[in-house]
Amino acid sequence: MKTRLYSLSIVFFLLTSTLLAQNATIKGVILDENNFPVAGANISYGNVGTITNFDGYYLLEIPSNSDVIITFSHVSNKDVTATFNLSPNEDYIFNPVMKSTVEQITTVVITGRENKRVEGITTISPETIKKIPTANSGVETLLQSLPGVNNNNELSTQYAVRGGNYDENLVYVNEVEVYRPFLIRSGQQEGLSFVNSDMTSKVDFSAGGFQAKYGDKLSSVLDITYRRPTEFGASLDLSLLGASATVEGISKNGRLTGLVGLRYRDNSLFVNAKETETNYRPTFADGQTYLSYKFNNKFELSFLGNIAINNYSYSPLTRQTNFGTIADPIALLVFYEGQEEDRYDTYFGALKSTYVVSPNYTAKLIGSIYQTQEQEFYDILAQYRLGEVDTNIGSETAGDVTFSEGIGSQLTHARNNLDALIVNLEHKGNATIGENEIEYGIKYTHEDIRDRIQEYEIIDSAGFSIRPPIIDFANLQPYEPFTSAIVPYTDIRAENDVQIDRISGYAQWSRRTTLGESDVWLNAGVRGHNWTVSGDGIESTTQTVFSPRAQISLKPDWEMDMLFRLSGGVYHQPPFYRELRDSTGTVRPGVKAQKSIHIVLGNDYSFDLWGRPFTLNTEAYYKKLTDVNPYTLENVRIRYRANNNAIAYAYGLDLRLAGEFVPGTESWVSLGYLKTEENIDDRGYIFRPTDQRLKVGLLLQDYVKVIPNLKGYLNLQYNTGLPGGSPSYADPYDYQQRLRDYKRADLGVQYVLVDENSQRESGLFKPFEELTIGAEIFNIFDVQNSITNTFVRDVYTKVQYSIPNYLTPRIFNVRVTAKF
Repeated sequence: MKTRLYSLSIVFFLLTSTLLAQNATIKGVILDENNFPVAGANISYGNVGTITNFDGYYLLEIPSNSDVIITFSHVSNKDVTATFNLSPNEDYIFNPVMKSTVEQITTVVITGRENKRVEGITTISPETIKKIPTANSGVETLLQSLPGVNNNNELSTQYAVRGGNYDENLVYVNEVEVYRPFLIRSGQQEGLSFVNSDMTSKVDFSAGGFQAKYGDKLSSVLDITYRRPTEFGASLDLSLLGASATVEGISKNGRLTGLVGLRYRDNSLFVNAKETETNYRPTFADGQTYLSYKFNNKFELSFLGNIAINNYSYSPLTRQTNFGTIADPIALLVFYEGQEEDRYDTYFGALKSTYVVSPNYTAKLIGSIYQTQEQEFYDILAQYRLGEVDTNIGSETAGDVTFSEGIGSQLTHARNNLDALIVNLEHKGNATIGENEIEYGIKYTHEDIRDRIQEYEIIDSAGFSIRPPIIDFANLQPYEPFTSAIVPYTDIRAENDVQIDRISGYAQWSRRTTLGESDVWLNAGVRGHNWTVSGDGIESTTQTVFSPRAQISLKPDWEMDMLFRLSGGVYHQPPFYRELRDSTGTVRPGVKAQKSIHIVLGNDYSFDLWGRPFTLNTEAYYKKLTDVNPYTLENVRIRYRANNNAIAYAYGLDLRLAGEFVPGTESWVSLGYLKTEENIDDRGYIFRPTDQRLKVGLLLQDYVKVIPNLKGYLNLQYNTGLPGGSPSYADPYDYQQRLRDYKRADLGVQYVLVDENSQRESGLFKPFEELTIGAEIFNIFDVQNSITNTFVRDVYTKVQYSIPNYLTPRIFNVRVTAKF
């Protein structure tokens, strides 16, 4: 009995001591005078301390209910000293700014932003994303100003990277993978992307050669981090294209933070400016929230939620497209009946728990659910005339079709429904052992997809129905009666109930060391992925792949600030549902994972020009692809053959010069060269649908010196034409033509009424922390870019005309932004 009492006394004493000795936490990001994170800074009190990581982030536990003097020091900056007295379990955020010492240090220190280049990652400022004028503003659209990233459709947020397609890009938000709708066909149907740029604090992007910790895709990784509020705030953005509002706050004890964003988008300004006159009534809206609660200094739980409602109501009326030559002008005149009613509703929720087991080990558990309910209903009858245009300027019918060479009609019908549920459960760990960093993860995914596709197209020209060329028939009229049934030009009918279970995982090792006087970063890892496809009427199929990867970065001990990087490995892309479904709607469970052997050689050179900092990033890459799943690309719709019957390659060179072209602002110019070809069924190499040979981009921020509050933003883009625009059933080996080059310039002008330096103790502007008004001009040179072609046959001359489907012309927009 005494022994029990003695034991209970010890336990009681330990518990009491633990409760009385509760600590508080101080954390934050240390910045230098240029707002770059300071890596390797020391944070200490007494004999206790820590250092900042490559992103300038630190976390330090200190005793509560007592004055603690903390010193922030770094070899290249003046010390910062501050005294704190925090409550038990209080979570306090302190972001000091360190100033340079008078003595200049010759040692080059890699900042957190520059360190991302060690991993081959480009970091983009969220503020730049908000300011740069783009037709579909957001993170994904700004990526298109980078070399190697292409998209010839300003209304779409999809992008292709270094010869890959839209399905080959990973997107993470707070370490949670996010998805996009399945049935989207065109950019004007898309609406809003998942990523809310008003909630974003960090944007990291890798165009290839990424580490094993990132998922199973072939082309790129976009890693988004939403910010954690440090105080109450709100922002508002209003324009003719829609509106967005964001509210954020933090509890008194700092444990609970919340961020809520609402967005509304209306593409009518663009769609109504096209050649096709329409009744267009879209509703694109979503709401997102990011909540985080810290239970104590070791355990934190966060929630990310999103609800998006996208209604697309489209009723085309008429269209006239003039083409041909000056000497022989031709026009396509179309009259429409019917409408299209589409709906895409998505629901997403994710819980993430983080537990700091020890200073050297952190564990995370992430669970997420994504559901999308989509419908695509349309019945549209198009009656067209193909004829000569009256070019007589003085004529009353100038510009009209005066003589019809071909008359026909086209009826398109669809009743497509899709319901997809995707559930993920993932565990991640990060351990530091000496100078080695070990990261690992294991993830289970269940995908349940119910899909009904019913669509057909009937084409009538000069009184007879055009048959699909794949059906053998003989019309021997008038010598023999023609009794074959009338069939649609295209006809797809299928119902699929598919379940896919996946188990994936990774393990990787990283170390920073030296080679002589040079710094070296090493990374090696491997991913594994096992998946099983099953479902109603589907033979269950299981496959497994492994993907080893490695990186090495070298920073020589030179006077020049140079960084060299070599990365690569094997990349697999296990098929998603879209890749399993062929052009007839049939699901083929035996489709293999596409495989890419990827090598990237990069160089980063940082230097001063005109007394201002600049960085030149250069990357050369090569991809060898096997088990390729060929596809066709029409606008943003991808249709796979689902048979792995091709091999391919891609190589290219990307250059980007970024810096302060104008003092105090960041701008860049980029240049990319790409060549990618595929060999289908061993018939020889032809262009892939994303073979965008040359890409030039310019993003410039400027201001008027005599009126510094008047700022200007210019976004220029030039892409050579993509292969494509082939008619239905066309053999890609017979149609190797290209669309016209894509040229676009967007200009934004902004006047700052209120900023952090403004005096606003009273008056109209008192509630505002920031207030700006501005105007935007999209496609300022009114260039006629095209995304696809419409093919019409003249029954008299037997000529088939390729008629471009033009994108948006010049558009004006007015915009107001405010922060409270």
